Amino acid sequence: MKLKVLLRVIGVVQLVLGMLYLFIPMRFLAMMGQSVPQADIAYPLGMLAARFLAYGVGMFFVAHEPEKQRFWINNMLLIQAVDLAVGVFYTATGIVGLSHSVFPMFNATLFIILLTLWRPKTAAEADR
Repeated sequence: MKLKVLLRVIGVVQLVLGMLYLFIPMRFLAMMGQSVPQADIAYPLGMLAARFLAYGVGMFFVAHEPEKQRFWINNMLLIQAVDLAVGVFYTATGIVGLSHSVFPMFNATLFIILLTLWRPKTAAEADR
């Protein structure tokens, strides 16, 4: 049950990010304290939004039967690990301030820990 709730929470986060990057990308970047790029960057941000939206909907699908969707849970783990690594890199190099990166890095860390602990076990893991 707790994994299903977590997957839905992750789905909501993905959907919200997708909507913001799709409909108000420049305002969203400004709200996060990021540099606002040229207007043409809204095009690739819109394509990024499609991926957020697809994964958001996908997490609700995965939540119905997570034991059958370990592949997709592991994909979300990979996404969160890359998010965290990118956040650590750009914060450590001083390109992004900790005040702008701490919340997304906290979310990524929390999702990594909980997904790792709660994801369905493989047959080999269950036999141990």
